[in-house]
Amino acid sequence: MIVANDDYNHRVIVINPRTKQIVWQYGMTLVPGAGANQLNNPNSAELLQNGHVLIADENNNRVIEVTTGKQLVRQFTAGGTVSGAAFASRLRNGNTLITDANNNRIVEVDAADAPVWEYLTNTESGSNSAPLPTRAVRLANGNTLISDQFNQRVIEVTPAKDIVFTQGLLNTPGNGFNRLNGPYDAKVVGDFTGLTPPFGGE
Repeated sequence: MIVANDDYNHRVIVINPRTKQIVWQYGMTLVPGAGANQLNNPNSAELLQNGHVLIADENNNRVIEVTTGKQLVRQFTAGGTVSGAAFASRLRNGNTLITDANNNRIVEVDAADAPVWEYLTNTESGSNSAPLPTRAVRLANGNTLISDQFNQRVIEVTPAKDIVFTQGLLNTPGNGFNRLNGPYDAKVVGDFTGLTPPFGGE
C-alpha cells in the first residue's frame, strides 16, 4: 500500500498500487478544518508499527495519531507551541520528532507531548531570520538530518546540537558546487527511522 498526504485536498490517503483505488482516507476532500476527520494542509503521513497513522497537520499546528478507524489517539503540539507542523516521524524510543517550521525549530516530544530536545535553525550568525525548516529525520547514529530550507542547506546535528555535516552555504542560494536553493527534503539512503509496515496485510 502507498500512503500519501494530499495537501491541498486536505486529506491523507492510502492507495492500493495494483488497483490504484483509495482504500483509506482521513480528512474530508477539499474541506479544511480542525474537527473530527478534518485536516488543513497535511504535510506528511507515516504508517506506524502499531497500525496507526501519524499525520503532520501543518496549518492546524499539530501532529496527530489516528487509528485506521479514524479515531484520534494522541495529539502533539509541544505544549501548544508548534506553528506549522511540516513533518513528523515516530522515533524508535517512542518519542515523536516534529519539524516546527514557523518557529524555525526541530522539536522532539515524548508521549505526554513534553519537549525533550529541540534545535533552532535561525540562531547562527548570518542565518536567515526565518529559514522555515521542512524536514528532520533521526539517523541511526542518533544525529538529526535537517532540511534547513531558506538557509539553503542540509545539516546533520548531534544530540549536543553540534553541526557535523553541511551541504550548501548558509543563507546563500545557488546551483553550483556546494550550493542549494530551498532544499525541502533530505534523507540518508537506507537510514530513515520512519516506520512504514504493510498496511492491511498488503
